[in-house]
Amino acid sequence: MERAEKREVVSALHDVFADTGVVVVAHYAGLSVSKMTKLRSDMRDAGGRVKVAKNRLVKLALDGTDATGISDLLVGPTCLAFSDDPVTAPKVAVKFAKDNEKFVILGGTMGSTVLDAKGVSALADLPSLDELRGTLIGLLQAPATKIARTVKEPAGQLARVFSAYGSKEAA
Repeated sequence: MERAEKREVVSALHDVFADTGVVVVAHYAGLSVSKMTKLRSDMRDAGGRVKVAKNRLVKLALDGTDATGISDLLVGPTCLAFSDDPVTAPKVAVKFAKDNEKFVILGGTMGSTVLDAKGVSALADLPSLDELRGTLIGLLQAPATKIARTVKEPAGQLARVFSAYGSKEAA
């Protein structure tokens, strides 16, 4: 890799560390190409990305960002999984790690907070932003539905009473 290419990689990684919500660091030694491709595909489908780069270049890219605390994790063959949503990358990485024992999560960062493997697992257990939005909308709509049902119910009862009297008189 030439110096210009290295500068581009460092610049791209610096932007990733500055802009993304969460970064997960994992060892991937021993994974086949097909399994690594599956991880990349799963991450892409969920809205995240996976990047493999030389640790030295990653450490250079960490300078001047909030994620400098993960530089200690960059030993050996590591890959970075990241996403804007703080739950997406950990959720996909933890699920993949459960299915593949050679994929070992070392830790990560969320903003300036450094996470260990347990912290990444805890993030993976949280609902995603879309799930939280759906729950919130459901909670907001529930009272309106109950009010509409309560307002409509007396009129329905009156209609049933009139119908019963009408049936009784007809008989």
